[in-house]
Amino acid sequence: MDENQIILIDKPTDISSFGVVAKIRGFLKQDFGHKVKVGHTGTLDPFATGLLIILTGKNTKKSTEFLKLDKVYDATLKLGYISDTGDPEGHIQEYSKQTQYRFVEDPLATTGANGATEPRNDGREGARPKRNGIEFATNSFIGVINQTPPRFSAIKINGERAYKMARKGEVFEIPSRQVKIYSIDVLKYDYPELKIRVHCSSGTYIRTLAEDIGKKLGTGAYLTALRRLKIGDYSVENAQPLSNFTKN
Repeated sequence: MDENQIILIDKPTDISSFGVVAKIRGFLKQDFGHKVKVGHTGTLDPFATGLLIILTGKNTKKSTEFLKLDKVYDATLKLGYISDTGDPEGHIQEYSKQTQYRFVEDPLATTGANGATEPRNDGREGARPKRNGIEFATNSFIGVINQTPPRFSAIKINGERAYKMARKGEVFEIPSRQVKIYSIDVLKYDYPELKIRVHCSSGTYIRTLAEDIGKKLGTGAYLTALRRLKIGDYSVENAQPLSNFTKN
């Protein structure tokens, strides 16, 4: 086995990207009899699954090249609820307890008595968007958009990880950034569950996208599941299970 590898891993749930790196580093150390440099090319949250590219040896110098590649994800959203982390690991509560439904654009709108289109403002909790409303909302995010990364993220603010500051209850701001969404396909919709496939640029936070879609719909939303399918031309279909790197 060559020390300088590009390893495609299908990351399971409930393990961090750093945990995957540690397991592979330990496996290679046993194989080669000495420590081998190992790194990843972009994290996946512990609850997320899918493609994680691991670089070893001299290939770790190529990490920046991989970080810039576009990505494809399958994401499952739960409408009607929010999470302070944007995912199932946070504190979850009904969105209607936090804010009222806001006016939204056509085709989430209704038709008035005079035939004119009016914004929806039915005043009912638990209003359920229709399929065409879902597609209208998701399509509005296609293109170059400004996105503010989540507070619970690995971004550094004045040298400290944002998630560490968030856990301590510190007040801070994260600058917004421009990202590009190439496509969002609605795969399944059965309220409150919405499953979408997103093709996006590097640097896009799907947790934030899910929250923004929920705001657009006036229902709130958070991610219940996330799976990365592709990084550039690399596909999870060609990835190995992490169990291949566990000694019997």
